[in-house]
Amino acid sequence: MRFFIELAYNGKYFYGWQIQKKVSTIEEKLEYCLSKLLKISINVVGAGRTDKGVHAKQMFAHFDYEKIISNDFIKKLNIFLPKSIKVLNIFPVKENIHARFNAIKRTYKYYLTRDKDPFYQDFSWYCFYPLNIQKMNIASSKLMQYKDFSSFCKKRTSENNICKINSAYWTVLNNNILCFTIESNRFLRSMVRSIIGTLIHVGKNKISISEFIKIIESKNSNFCRHIVPACGLFLTKIIYPEDIFL
Repeated sequence: MRFFIELAYNGKYFYGWQIQKKVSTIEEKLEYCLSKLLKISINVVGAGRTDKGVHAKQMFAHFDYEKIISNDFIKKLNIFLPKSIKVLNIFPVKENIHARFNAIKRTYKYYLTRDKDPFYQDFSWYCFYPLNIQKMNIASSKLMQYKDFSSFCKKRTSENNICKINSAYWTVLNNNILCFTIESNRFLRSMVRSIIGTLIHVGKNKISISEFIKIIESKNSNFCRHIVPACGLFLTKIIYPEDIFL
């Protein structure tokens, strides 16, 4: 049977999602704990690959297992996992459903604080610059007019750089915290943090909205050098078609 696992994690203590040699990752911890408890080697496939230090309020992955999983298994798994990872749900899906390729929408949020606060430092970026939020929102709205986001891809790969962004906007949660929300069918490596870093330059009046548009249209990956810190970024939602579930 194929199972989906829904989880959340604090990314501060990990070198991202994907398994790497000699460093701690979320995928590695999850595979290890599942394999130990189920007494069989488990291979986990994630819905995406969050970077080092990025958090997730909702991440999905799939794995295959021949037996029924008991109702109390999630509780046992959470006791075994590090405190910074919590499994929210495990449920069966149809055969051959893929956590990454069957996802149709993903949402990220980025939190930025304008006042220094030691209790927010792990989950937001302290940005003390004056920012023109209205101008940043106008620039953000231009993203929906484009599909090729090569300018915001950290590394050129064999994959295509086409994404369909459905929404992108800034909100003021209170006088001190700004939140950037972006939803797309897929994201490229470091794309969200690169877009935000460039939008911050718009808000600081270092570049104009027309220059922001030129950066998108250039399809030049050299422009991704303005990348904000990972601590403020959260993967918050992944949507799948309803017909994948049993």
